[in-house]
Amino acid sequence: MSDKKLRSYEWFGKNDKMGFVHRSWLRNQGYPNDYFSGRPVIGICNTWSELTPCNGHLRDFAEIVKRGVIEAGGFPLEFPVTSLGETIMKPTTMLFRNLAAMDTEESIRANPLDGIVLLTGCDKTTPSTLMGACSVDLPTIVVPGGPMLNGRFRGECLGSGSFNWLHKEMQTVENYTEEDIREVEIGVARSAGHCMTMGTASTMACMVEALGLTLPGAAAIPAVDSRKKVMAQLSGRRIVEMVREDLKLSKILTREAFENAIKVNAAIGGSTNFVIHLTAIAHRIGLDLNLEAFDTLGSQIPLLVNLKPSGKYLMEEFYYAGGLPVVIKELAPVLHNDALTVNGSSIGDNSGKAQCYNEEVITPFATPLQEKAGIVVLKGNLCENGAIIKPSAATPALLQHRGKAVVFESIEDYHSRIDAPELEVDENSVLVLKGVGPVGYPGMPEVGNVDLPEKLLRKGIRDLVRISDGRMSGTAAGTVVLHVSPESAVGGTLAMVQNGDIIELDVPARRLHLDISEAELTRRKAAWTPPAPRATRGYVKMYIDHVEQADRGADLDFLKGGSGAEVSRDLH
Repeated sequence: MSDKKLRSYEWFGKNDKMGFVHRSWLRNQGYPNDYFSGRPVIGICNTWSELTPCNGHLRDFAEIVKRGVIEAGGFPLEFPVTSLGETIMKPTTMLFRNLAAMDTEESIRANPLDGIVLLTGCDKTTPSTLMGACSVDLPTIVVPGGPMLNGRFRGECLGSGSFNWLHKEMQTVENYTEEDIREVEIGVARSAGHCMTMGTASTMACMVEALGLTLPGAAAIPAVDSRKKVMAQLSGRRIVEMVREDLKLSKILTREAFENAIKVNAAIGGSTNFVIHLTAIAHRIGLDLNLEAFDTLGSQIPLLVNLKPSGKYLMEEFYYAGGLPVVIKELAPVLHNDALTVNGSSIGDNSGKAQCYNEEVITPFATPLQEKAGIVVLKGNLCENGAIIKPSAATPALLQHRGKAVVFESIEDYHSRIDAPELEVDENSVLVLKGVGPVGYPGMPEVGNVDLPEKLLRKGIRDLVRISDGRMSGTAAGTVVLHVSPESAVGGTLAMVQNGDIIELDVPARRLHLDISEAELTRRKAAWTPPAPRATRGYVKMYIDHVEQADRGADLDFLKGGSGAEVSRDLH
């Protein structure tokens, strides 16, 4: 046990005027004297909001966490932070991830908190709160909200998100009626929780477990399963012990922990958004994680988890098959097994007794679904700072491809022309979407997996090479090149691509190339003019002025590192 004085002592432990003020005003909520007598104060950082449907159950979970905190001798205080509803917020939640991280960081630092429980769920609510917590570096544990139950429609199992991207096909090819589509709407999202595919929310839950920031097995438990409530209560107990042990984030989030997370993400077929979020988290805790590390560490890892969009099953089956501890056990030969976790044990010890109950869902390391599954980093004159692609979700025949560019200058340009009969596009074309990067949109939305032209869908074509400076939902699939850096809005080569240019994608060679001469590229760059900024005031202007490129995690340039947990000056 640490002999270090509790941070909350500076508020509640003193018998001066300010101690009186701090205790007195909190007493109006009915707290007894002993709550202010040296109990660790635990902040429950809650991303609940009715505007974030994936997190709609977290208000109840907060009460369960409080129960655990009190049982362990702590003093729980819940506080709200900016919530990010992936399916609701416009233009994109990614625009507000850094704002939510700032909110989390300053809420923790400004208040009498000794330890933190992060209640998260929907995509960006996990990385945003963790980024903020890293910049303060108190003992912290994450309670993932959990996935929804499997979707169902007329006897068919549906994956949220993954099925949503087929909406155009439902109307164009499958001839679904409006009534059919309304049935699908409710059938695909029929319980509390986040997407039950291996989309970004599930990937983020697995990420924090692989980093060692949850109790073992927390990531995959469905949101409505009673065992999720047990996990929340046990997490409340454990955070009090972590404060007494002074087990801070920086003691867990080592380089080895990040390397483990990259390898685990490859094995589960995790979202491409993992790259941009893990990079930002690493920079907040003081580690320089570059894009090449994701390829070097992850590209040789086999795909072990058979979940949509890369496979067949959903998160319920993943949990019943044994969940992430089974994956970690299978990866033991290539992981840093002595990496520390929030329960005080190593990640290897935590997973050592894990058992797989369905090898169709989680395959053995020796007989994987794919030999190499990690996210691949591309380089070339079209992406000097890098771009990424997820081969496990792509069409194998398109991983080496040359084709003519069909260029869209913006998402509005795409929507206005993609189904035009006169659009010159065929199965060999490369769709190029500009203006959807961090600066250009702004916020880097999940539009990289744009729908194919209706006339190609009717011919049975289901995939084309698509390239953009934007992102893609983790629930989506396709041969989609993402996060092109530098982006088009800041003068990256992507801005210079014209209709009919030949583009070469060679995933095995890690190459993305615009096949024009250096002289022609120089001429186009000299003639290029930057677009007008999308905002002239407020947070969005600050974001545009300070956001870094995708290869650096798209954080704000002044937020790297942290300011620590030092108690600020008195308020009166």
